[in-house]
Amino acid sequence: MSETLATATDTQWYALKVISGKERKVREYIDNEVKRSGWGHLVKQVLVPTEKVYKIIKGKKVIKERNFFPGYVLVEVKKDGLSSEMVQTLQGITGVMHFIERNKPVPLRKTEMNRILGKVDEMQE
Repeated sequence: MSETLATATDTQWYALKVISGKERKVREYIDNEVKRSGWGHLVKQVLVPTEKVYKIIKGKKVIKERNFFPGYVLVEVKKDGLSSEMVQTLQGITGVMHFIERNKPVPLRKTEMNRILGKVDEMQE
């Protein structure tokens, strides 16, 4: 089992709805904001789930990477680490629309994340 699948029980995953096609740029902005704000100990990782797609272009097999969940960026945060200040800051980042469950962000279920991470790990190979 990969290290990513063995998600620590002291963290929770949240989904951010972002502008479709801007997921990688938003992840970069979030990473920069986490460093700037000193939240590195609270935010464990920011993930844009992708999958490899094989296409035949002009008779050659080409591998492309595409977003597994277009329009979403996943953020792993320590339990009780998601403060109202962090929520407001992350929602204020260019390209971010809102957390899933706008009023009070709700963490994704462990079963959902294991399925997503399992699919991501499978596609990386």
